[in-house]
Amino acid sequence: MDTKELLKKVRKIEIKTRRLSDHIFGGEYHSTFKGRGMTFSEVRQYQFGDDVRSIDWNVTARYNEPYIKVFEEERELTMMLMVDVSGSELFGTDQQFKNEVVTEIAATLAFSATQNNDKIGLILFSDTVELFIPPKKGRSHVLRIIRELIEFEPKSKQTNLAEALKFLRNVMKKKAIVFVLSDFIADDYEHTIKIVSGKHDVTGIRVFDKREEEIPNLGMVQMQDEETGDLMLVNTASKKVRHNYSQFYQEKVKYYKESFSRSGAGTINCRVDESYVKKLLGYFKGRG
Repeated sequence: MDTKELLKKVRKIEIKTRRLSDHIFGGEYHSTFKGRGMTFSEVRQYQFGDDVRSIDWNVTARYNEPYIKVFEEERELTMMLMVDVSGSELFGTDQQFKNEVVTEIAATLAFSATQNNDKIGLILFSDTVELFIPPKKGRSHVLRIIRELIEFEPKSKQTNLAEALKFLRNVMKKKAIVFVLSDFIADDYEHTIKIVSGKHDVTGIRVFDKREEEIPNLGMVQMQDEETGDLMLVNTASKKVRHNYSQFYQEKVKYYKESFSRSGAGTINCRVDESYVKKLLGYFKGRG
């Protein structure tokens, strides 16, 4: 992709996702993810309706009239976006590929965090960590993240979520808001997600295509495994083949839901032909 085309794509995503974060998600994000606590701001005169528990008795005694302590939320947080860039993310049968929807969701979340003056970092992973961008603030930083999401070409097409979570645990020493964006066709990550969720506020966003859920009856078809590159002839007319695939897929989905739930992490399921806006808003309001 040449520079001109890349910048055009980045700008298009910025316009769409920033509008969403400015008008819809900014307030929801702020109310959902709280700051680290309350810090003292000032002392002012008591007004009718103020909480009497906030009265500063020392200042009140000094001036012979009631004064209260005012506290403000210590707001600054860090958001980490963990994005699966393995081969299966290139799948798509409708208007968009999964990775395109993932990019839009990540950009929307990043601009929502920026609007609240939070830092944003990025981890791109396959079966290893392909790219790490340390958390920073600002629009230019978010635009860099969007550029990487659009044009990054991973070295591997396979997936190892556990390795990515271990990397996060090692680099993020303070509590962070973590969004993991993937189709979660992966294994053996429950133990690691439990450890990470014990320290960070973790949400898994599963992005999937409806055609992945089951194989249609198309007769004998040559298929390629996007993660291994292997070619194989598959008899999709066989009920057993279709049943086995459907069972395999549902087991992965069940493992994802149960692993995150048992770890105290949140989950969002977003099909590429559905509105991710409604999914995110519903999740934020449910937590707010």
